Amino acid sequence: MLNDKLKNYHLILASGSPRRQEFFKHLELDFEIRLKPVKEEYPPRLTHFEITNYLAQLKALPYKKELKPKDILITSDTIVWHENEALGKPRDEDKAFNILKSLSNKTHEVITSVCFTTTNFEKTLHNITKVTFKDLSDEEILYYIKSCKPYDKAGAYGIQEWIGLIGVTKLEGSYFNVMGLPVHLVYKTLNTIVEGY
Repeated sequence: MLNDKLKNYHLILASGSPRRQEFFKHLELDFEIRLKPVKEEYPPRLTHFEITNYLAQLKALPYKKELKPKDILITSDTIVWHENEALGKPRDEDKAFNILKSLSNKTHEVITSVCFTTTNFEKTLHNITKVTFKDLSDEEILYYIKSCKPYDKAGAYGIQEWIGLIGVTKLEGSYFNVMGLPVHLVYKTLNTIVEGY
């Protein structure tokens, strides 16, 4: 399928996320993982998907000079947007607890942007999923933090983990987007890129 169409291309995934890497494997794509450090800061005027679009594009910058004609670079960023604030990755247990407490019994948005970059083309798209949590008890939150240590996850949780199993009562949009990648849009866009060349 898609991998056959991409046989003349070189797909580069610039992400250390094991979840995003796993998605690419499930799509049966041949790809290279290439990592470069990027300081993930954005102008304070940005809000909502402007933040993830900016950061996904920022992550592509260090690679642009080294891209070859048949390379397709994919960079991505995910935030949790709640009460007009971007919730990033928690630094410690207290921060994780406070984030999850704020999400308890409420609906928030998970926003992921994906940037596709070649030597002569750049396209950035985003996807939004609404997630509703039940009223989480302090004991449930603390148990989850201690057992799963969600310090590498935006919004301090992974929907595929214990807290998602017991806590998520409603989901509007892509489940995989909440895990860190709107896989259906990546598949669609890669098809569009190879067919458009």
